[in-house]
Amino acid sequence: MSQFLPDYILAWLPDTIQIIYLIATAFFIRGLKLLNSPNTARKGNMLAAIGMLIGVVVTLFDQHIVSFEFIIAGIVVGSLIGTIAAKKVAMTAMPEMVAIFNGFGGGASALVAWGELARTPDVAMFDSAALVTLGLSIFIGSLTFTGSFIAFGKLKGFISGNAITFPGLNFINIGSMIGVLVLVGMFTIDPANDTFFWIILGVSLLIGITSVIPIGGADMPVVISLLNSYSGLAASMAGFALNNNLLIVSGALVGAAGLILTNIMCKAMNRSLANVIFGSFGGDDGAGGSAGAGGDRTVRETSAEDLAIQIAYASKVVIVPGYGLAVAQAQHVVKEVASKLEAKGVQVKYGVHPVAGRMPGHMNVLLAEADVPYDLLYDMDQINPEFGTTDVVLIIGANDVVNPIAKTDPGSPIYGMPILNVDEAKRTVVFKRSLNVGYAGIDNPLFYAEKNQMFFGDAKKSLQALNEALNSV
Repeated sequence: MSQFLPDYILAWLPDTIQIIYLIATAFFIRGLKLLNSPNTARKGNMLAAIGMLIGVVVTLFDQHIVSFEFIIAGIVVGSLIGTIAAKKVAMTAMPEMVAIFNGFGGGASALVAWGELARTPDVAMFDSAALVTLGLSIFIGSLTFTGSFIAFGKLKGFISGNAITFPGLNFINIGSMIGVLVLVGMFTIDPANDTFFWIILGVSLLIGITSVIPIGGADMPVVISLLNSYSGLAASMAGFALNNNLLIVSGALVGAAGLILTNIMCKAMNRSLANVIFGSFGGDDGAGGSAGAGGDRTVRETSAEDLAIQIAYASKVVIVPGYGLAVAQAQHVVKEVASKLEAKGVQVKYGVHPVAGRMPGHMNVLLAEADVPYDLLYDMDQINPEFGTTDVVLIIGANDVVNPIAKTDPGSPIYGMPILNVDEAKRTVVFKRSLNVGYAGIDNPLFYAEKNQMFFGDAKKSLQALNEALNSV
C-alpha cells in the first residue's frame, strides 16, 4: 500500500503505527480489567474487540503484508464463521468452542512463524533471537493446536473423558519437551537444515496429543485455561520474530491471564498444576461404576409436589448449578423457579464453585444467559458461611464440588479440595439422572445423608415439573 501514499505520510507512518498499537494495547488492558466483574464483562469484551479491530486495520498499512484481496477475503470469511458460531453454538457446547478457539490460536501462531521462515529466501538473515522465538512459536503453537482438539474430543465425548495413559507416558512427554527445546537450539545454530524444523513441528504436534490424553474430565477447566495461556505465549513468540509490538503485548496478556486463571483453578481444587498435568485423574460422568460401596445405604427420593411445598415455605434457598444443568439446558427453568420463590418471599441465592462445569466461569455464563441477576451469584467463599442458615439447597447436576469426602476422607483423591459446604444446610435436594459417580470417579455420600433427597430424572424435566407444582402451593 506504501506506493499509494505521499512521501510525507510515509515518513511518519512507522511511528504512527506504533502509537496506534499502543492505543490498541490500552484497550486490551482496560478490557481485561473490566472482565473481572460480571457487571462489566460485556463492556470489557467489547473494548478488547475494538482494540483488536484497531490493530488489524492499522496493520493493513504495513508494507510487508499480503495483498488486500486476501485480507478482505480473510476478514469476510472469518467474520462469517465467527458470527455463525457465536449464534448457533449452544451454551452446553461453549467449552468445546473455547477449546477449538485455543487450538486455532495456537495453530495460527505456528503458521505465522512457519510463513515467516518460508517467505525469507535466506534464513541466515534472521538473528539468533528471532530464530529462537520462531522455533518456540512453532513448538508452543503446534502442541496447543493438537492438545486443544484432544480436549475438544474429550469434552464432546468421541474421545473418552477418562485418563488415557500407559506406563512411562509422563517421562516420554517430559523427555520429548526437553528434546524439542534442544532441537530449537540446534535449529538456531543451523537454520538452513530443514530436518530440525520438521522434527520440531512433528514432535510438537505429537506432544499436544500425548500431554492431554492422560488428563481426565475432572480437570478439563484447568486444561482449557492452560491451553489458552499456551496460545497467548505462542502468539507473543511470533510477535518477537515479526518485530510486531501489538502481537507481543496481546499474546503476553493472554498468556499471563491464562496462567493466573489456571492457578486460580488449581487452588480451587487444592492441587498443583503438576498434579493436574501428570496425575491422570478423573473421568467421565457415568463412565465409572455407580454408587457401589455400601449398597445397604438408604436413598430418599422426593417428588415435584413435595419439593414445591418444602421450598415455597422456606426462608432461604440456595441453588448450586453443575454441568448437569448445562447438559439439560435447564438454566431458563431454574430462573422461572427462582422467580416464583422470590414472589412468595423466599430469599434465593446461587452458589457457584470455581470449577463447576467444563470451563472457567461456565456456570456464570450459563446463568447470565437466563438473565439471572449478577448480584445473586455467589462464589464459594461468599456462599459457604450461609449454608448453615439455609433451609433448602437445590443441587442441580453438580457432584464432586459438593462431595463431603473432600473434607472427611484423607484417602480420597479429592481430599483437601475446597467444596461448597451444602451438607451444613438443613436440607439438600440433588437433581440427578442416577447415582453414577462424577468426573472424579468416586462415590458421593451426600446422596445417602439423612437430610438429603434425590430428585431423579432429566434436570430440565424435573425442574419443569417443580415449576408447575409451585403454581398450586
